[in-house]
Amino acid sequence: MTAASLSLSADEARRIALRAQGLLGSPDRRAGVRGVLRQLGSVQLDTISVLARSHELLPYARLGAVGRPAVESAYWSGETAFEYWSHAACLLPMEEWPLFAFRRRAYRARESWSQEVPPAAYRQVLESLRARGPLTATELGGAKNGGLWWDWSESKIAVERALMLGDVVVTRRRGWKRVYDLPERAVPEVFYHDRLTDEECLRQLVAQAGAAMGVATQADLADYHRLRAAEVDAVVEESGLVPVEVAGWPAPAGRGSRHRAWADPAALAAAPRGRHRTTLLSPFDSLVWDRPRTERIFGFVHRLEAYVPRPKRIYGYFAMPLLAGGRLLGRVDPAREGRTLVARHAAFEGPLAQAGKAAPAMAQALVEAAAWVGCDQVRVERCTPAELAGPLTAELAALT
Repeated sequence: MTAASLSLSADEARRIALRAQGLLGSPDRRAGVRGVLRQLGSVQLDTISVLARSHELLPYARLGAVGRPAVESAYWSGETAFEYWSHAACLLPMEEWPLFAFRRRAYRARESWSQEVPPAAYRQVLESLRARGPLTATELGGAKNGGLWWDWSESKIAVERALMLGDVVVTRRRGWKRVYDLPERAVPEVFYHDRLTDEECLRQLVAQAGAAMGVATQADLADYHRLRAAEVDAVVEESGLVPVEVAGWPAPAGRGSRHRAWADPAALAAAPRGRHRTTLLSPFDSLVWDRPRTERIFGFVHRLEAYVPRPKRIYGYFAMPLLAGGRLLGRVDPAREGRTLVARHAAFEGPLAQAGKAAPAMAQALVEAAAWVGCDQVRVERCTPAELAGPLTAELAALT
């Protein structure tokens, strides 16, 4: 496969996507968690913690049993990453600070907000940080007014607004609390600038998203950093990505979208080869966070059910897709009870599951995940289809 061919099978596109996401081939263990963050360009944050929080599950899925101290050090050393709005609330490599100048400028130009910030409160937040150094919202005057969880205090609203505008930055956390600082103090001088035009920011972000996905439609490129379709359309042809046709991928409907997909030239230079990772994925993993893309590439429909009422859940609160052999073979809703990892619902689907190849993969993924979080037993409560409960239990018994 070469860049000159400009035509990919659906299987080639799938393998390219897996390699670009660090899930096919040998991982760069020397680069570690920081290398994963740089490769992905964006790691989504979320408060839900089952086996671990999502930002910990991403490097685990790629590198194996990464210790929590290594993850925390890589993300929140104050030197290599910052938090900002990308695909959602995300950790971003520090070198991407200049690329989000377009978003900071857009926030500054915004004329109305759902919550107004008194100018005096905004000034007080910045003056406190300037005088006292990095602070949490509690140290700035309290995060809440004493009501429900979303009832933020005036100082919390002010500091979060300052974060959006770029007047403060978060490069550390204390526990799970954001530690706010002034960007001129926390962002390395080489990155601390807003010199790039909006067009330059967008072009580089589209190129980064393309490299992180390997091959992507324009809608995929937009979703990665939550850009508008028109913004991608305006810069994609100058991004360095090359147009390709992917068999089975539908033609885009958007005006000006002349190509079915775009690929990173480096991804086309050599066919993806190497070891496939067998692992459980966070629902917020960038391999699967874009649901239409996941369905197109893997034929796998997945929805996070954490916010679905319990009686209406099909797979479970935090069902994690099972990746094995470069395919999504099912999902499991995990929990911990002491030193036992409980698979509340292990669900399989697809021809490989029916052929009996998914149960060994599920067992391997469960046992590895159990060891990572300090469990030495695995128990399955429910299995779909029910006839795979026996094979899964037998595989687990052989591994534990």
